[in-house]
Amino acid sequence: MRTNSRVGSIALSTTIALDTRAKDLIAAGRDVVNMSVGEPDFPAPMAAQDAAVAAVRAGRVRYTAAEGTTSLRKAIAEHVSQTRGVAYAPAEITVCHSAKHALSGAILALVEPGDEVVCLLPAWVSYVEILRYSGARPVEIPSRRDLGPDLAAIERAIGPRTRGILLNSPNNPSGYVMSESEVRAIAALAERHDLWIVTDEIYRRLVYGGAPNFSPASISPAVRARTVIVDGASKAFAMTGYRIGYVAAPEELAAAVGRLHSQLTGCPNAVSQAAFEACLKVEPPEVQRMCEEFQRRRDVLVAGLRSLGLPCELPRGAFYAFPDVARFLDARGSAGFCEDLLEEVGLALVPGSAFGVDAHVRLSYATSIATIEQALERLGRFLAKRNPRAPAGTAR
Repeated sequence: MRTNSRVGSIALSTTIALDTRAKDLIAAGRDVVNMSVGEPDFPAPMAAQDAAVAAVRAGRVRYTAAEGTTSLRKAIAEHVSQTRGVAYAPAEITVCHSAKHALSGAILALVEPGDEVVCLLPAWVSYVEILRYSGARPVEIPSRRDLGPDLAAIERAIGPRTRGILLNSPNNPSGYVMSESEVRAIAALAERHDLWIVTDEIYRRLVYGGAPNFSPASISPAVRARTVIVDGASKAFAMTGYRIGYVAAPEELAAAVGRLHSQLTGCPNAVSQAAFEACLKVEPPEVQRMCEEFQRRRDVLVAGLRSLGLPCELPRGAFYAFPDVARFLDARGSAGFCEDLLEEVGLALVPGSAFGVDAHVRLSYATSIATIEQALERLGRFLAKRNPRAPAGTAR
């Protein structure tokens, strides 16, 4: 049996593959520290758990509308209005099986074959594959040295076939949080060239110090009208397995995503919708405690990486560090580095090549401080045996 060429060309998610490999090794009895997976190690808030159990016991487990329950869409619209400072109506919300599902639905509803979409590096592993599957050509733009957006390079990349810009702030894998001025500058480019903006804000709530994450939808009615917000429950509410997310967009596009999903996947999980709605009505106290703990972990990890001689920008959001390991790479790049790291000292990281930036590796600090310290010890042993090629920080 032969699959079609579009499916055959899709690469398996590197992060999922590495996490699976690490778990397989652990199951086989290997001592492995797994820093590859982007999943909070906290339980979902009690509000989510209680609402999920109540929905099951009350029998509220039937099909819902393809675009989600009326009450959840209303709760999301109110939440987006409050957090982005601009009014949204329930008709502009489509509930999806996850933020990834929301993103793929939005892309499929927006692009035509041959369109170009600007994708800023480093970029989450699924962006490029979703764009390619949709028939679009991802135009990948390298970042500045501090991992922020290179505005001049973005403008140079816009051509007659450019259809949109894909943003992610806070960023996975770097933790970079775009400033308001950077977001406004990119939005101005989108207006000037008549482009849509898809903004992946799944880590919006996880920002540590400084200004909160700024959404392009907050800029003006004109920018809001060309902006698609993707968000969900997985990261801020530690509800990864619940699989629930949403698109907030102009009504025509939100309806198009709902129409597409009605044929491809059907309605979102009814139990997860109830759990998510409970978290949106009043933010659970667990969220702030989780953020505070992530910040403590970040500080320990970044200090440790720098003490090992690895340049590492301080991530201001999400729960990843993205140090520069260029001087320790051989011809196999970051993929070979991570392969050797796993086999030699039992430490699972994600190569930067998965995100389009081969000189780096990603470590998730969605794990305990004890595990972070163990990871740093193993990484230090590994680096001590590996011959560096050049002074730290001289390559990207």
